[in-house]
Amino acid sequence: MATSSASRLLKSYLNYGTSCHRLSMLRIVKPELPVNRKCYCDDAYTGVQFNNPEVQRILRKITGLNLEKVFRPQKTSLTPPTYSLISEQKLKTLKEKARDDAEELLQMPPVMEEREEIDDVLSEDKTLEGLETAKLVFTDITYGLNERERLVVVRDPSGTLRKATWDERDRMMQIYFPRPNRHIQPPPLFDNENLQHVLGQERYEYLLDACCVQFEPDNADFIRVHRRAYDHINEHHHYDLLRSTRHFGGMVFYLARKRHVEGLMADMLERSLLGDAVDLIHLYHMIHPNCRSASESVEGLDELHIVKTFVALDAKNKGKLELLIQQYEAGTQSSEAQQ
Repeated sequence: MATSSASRLLKSYLNYGTSCHRLSMLRIVKPELPVNRKCYCDDAYTGVQFNNPEVQRILRKITGLNLEKVFRPQKTSLTPPTYSLISEQKLKTLKEKARDDAEELLQMPPVMEEREEIDDVLSEDKTLEGLETAKLVFTDITYGLNERERLVVVRDPSGTLRKATWDERDRMMQIYFPRPNRHIQPPPLFDNENLQHVLGQERYEYLLDACCVQFEPDNADFIRVHRRAYDHINEHHHYDLLRSTRHFGGMVFYLARKRHVEGLMADMLERSLLGDAVDLIHLYHMIHPNCRSASESVEGLDELHIVKTFVALDAKNKGKLELLIQQYEAGTQSSEAQQ
């Protein structure tokens, strides 16, 4: 049976996504970031940035730390297992090291606003007009410079000398300073018409890992692919597929900015993650300090009452959340009665 072009495309880039996932886990690709860049959002900027220490603490906490998921076997060539006899102290040390390694692997990709296009003309020289039919690109390849600091200028056939656009800069950087698995031209995997097929396979982590390898965090395509994946996850309630991965925190921050936290909160309540639901509300209040529940005093209230206050004052679809709260209360009372 003939396979569709979309299916062939997905299979072609399956290994590409897998390789990008391994690279990201090995921390080979580290973006060089400008300082003091704000987070991206669709509404007015409120001053609460993604790199705020309290925001980072909340996101790390609700991401979770499932060691079996973080260190799950990758699809590589099979090798025979090795066994060692170790003491209890050595086992404790190895577990602590594994936990430290897992926390490093779960470091979240930056969330940044889209970079502004470069439109800086340096000179106009009409005497050079028509001498060349192609653009001439001049790149500073001085050793040791940050990619953002390198000067890249372009002489157009019209004689205009200007600074290179971001797309031109990205191509030059990949030519002179290539990064593993990054393509000079973005693969078709990231085209809008192909994203739906990849998302339909629920391979969110592979897609986002590949996106982190291919694009810089303030690239418009990086932001577009992440938003598309987050919206798809939220629409189909596949939050757990990103839990205990480096992309969960970015998704939570995005949903909180968009005021689309009710589905995630319902998922947390269904999994008895009441503490995570309270942290989500805390994050929501930091981002939207003028919401109704943020003005209510929660001092002295237990976690369940904090969730009830948020649902009563700020939830748009209260029915499901109220039912889940009732189920949680019933389960808690049943557990207490058995004890």
